[in-house]
Amino acid sequence: MTSHDMRRAKHRRGGRSFAPVLLAVLVVSAPAWADAAPGATACTGCHGPAALGSAIPSLDGHAADDIVAQMQAFRSGERKATVMDRIARGYTEEETRAIAEWLAKPEAARHAQP
Repeated sequence: MTSHDMRRAKHRRGGRSFAPVLLAVLVVSAPAWADAAPGATACTGCHGPAALGSAIPSLDGHAADDIVAQMQAFRSGERKATVMDRIARGYTEEETRAIAEWLAKPEAARHAQP
């Protein structure tokens, strides 16, 4: 998109940007996830409570050691996957452990204010 196209698109929207609103929402919701390990909140998008009953397993109720073991299996290729093998290779052992420990907390504890 050229700068001319961007100016025209901005003009059609009335010149208003939703970025400040989005930023405000993120800042307001940040404390609920303040203790999350980097990368951990992304896991809940597919593996959260809404995953129950779907082909993608929920991680709720899983022990940290089990989550780490599965991530290691994905990373090594021992466990086949469509995308998790690639995702698992993106984290170090320490990052994987921190994510697993956060995910192993009950959901209410993950959302509690620090």
